[in-house]
Amino acid sequence: MLKKTKKLTLNAKVLRFFLIPVIFVSAQFFNDFQESKAGLEFQWDQNSGYRRLKWFQKESKKRFRNTIYFFLRPLDRNADLLKINIAIPKTFKSTLKLEKISLCKVKIGGFEERTKCLEDIPADIEINTDEESSLRSLNIYPYSPIPSNKESYAVVFKVFNPNRSGLYQFHSFGQPKGKSVSSYLGSWTIVID
Repeated sequence: MLKKTKKLTLNAKVLRFFLIPVIFVSAQFFNDFQESKAGLEFQWDQNSGYRRLKWFQKESKKRFRNTIYFFLRPLDRNADLLKINIAIPKTFKSTLKLEKISLCKVKIGGFEERTKCLEDIPADIEINTDEESSLRSLNIYPYSPIPSNKESYAVVFKVFNPNRSGLYQFHSFGQPKGKSVSSYLGSWTIVID
């Protein structure tokens, strides 16, 4: 009887020696959590007339290749737009190339569908850089005015995310048809983790 008990305890010790490390090693493969995004967006100066605009980005990690969609939905445009100006924050230190910036008619995705450009809108795009203050802005001149219909449009950036994580607020201005000055359309606040 004593011999059987010794054999059982020895088998339990050997089993414990091999089984516990296997459990710990394999647990990390079953621990595949999906990252959830918070439904909260921080907007500076909420009371002073800032207007929050919708945006979408494919990747939010720093130094990753990213595609950012800055949406101009029908309720964001009151009139046909001749020109769009986007003020780029000076802390958004990413190289912007003209061939990687576009304007398109967009289908805004949701739970079951992806966001995608339906039709490219031909436009002249220029990047302005103020040497003294290192401020950048982007001017977009579509060949024909962007109509104030029920279609959604987007300015699309294909860039590498900056090295620093944080919140980056882009402001947009649009020149309506028949006016000589641009008016404020709204702001996009993107997040880089």
